[in-house]
Amino acid sequence: MTPEGEHLALRQEEAIQDSFARQAFMNHLGARLMTVRRGWCEVITARIIGDGSDYGTVKISVLLAELRSIVNDAAFTTKSSEASDTALITVESKINFIAPARGDALVAQGQIVHPGKTLTVCRANVLCLENGKEKLCATSVSIFISIKKE
Repeated sequence: MTPEGEHLALRQEEAIQDSFARQAFMNHLGARLMTVRRGWCEVITARIIGDGSDYGTVKISVLLAELRSIVNDAAFTTKSSEASDTALITVESKINFIAPARGDALVAQGQIVHPGKTLTVCRANVLCLENGKEKLCATSVSIFISIKKE
C-alpha cells in the first residue's frame, strides 16, 4: 500500500494527531504517527525489547492494537473536520497473521477502501522492518459505522 491521498486541512490533521496522542497503549509502545493523508495513515513503532513474547516475536496484542489504531485513524481522515459529533464503531474486523513479527520496527499502514456516508471499509497491513527489509506480518479489513455521539 502506498499513500495516495491528498493532504488534509490542518485542523483535521491536528484532530487526528491529538486523537492518536490520547491512545495510552500506543504511547506505551512508543508508536509515532508518521503520515496522515485523506484515506491513509501510517504509524511506526520501534521494536519492543523484552516484551515477554515467545520465540522473539512481538505479541499478537501489539499487532491488534496497531491494526485497530491505524484503521480507525485512516477512517477519520475521510470525515469532515466538523464531524466531531461523529463516532466510528467497529462493525466487523478480519485479521490474518501472516508471519512472525520480528525485527527492528513495525510499520502499520491503513487505507480506506470505501469511504461511505454510513459504512467505511478500511484495510491495514503491519510490516516488520528487519535489516532494512520489509516483511508483511499481518493484514486486516475492517468496517466501521458512523453514528452521532450522544
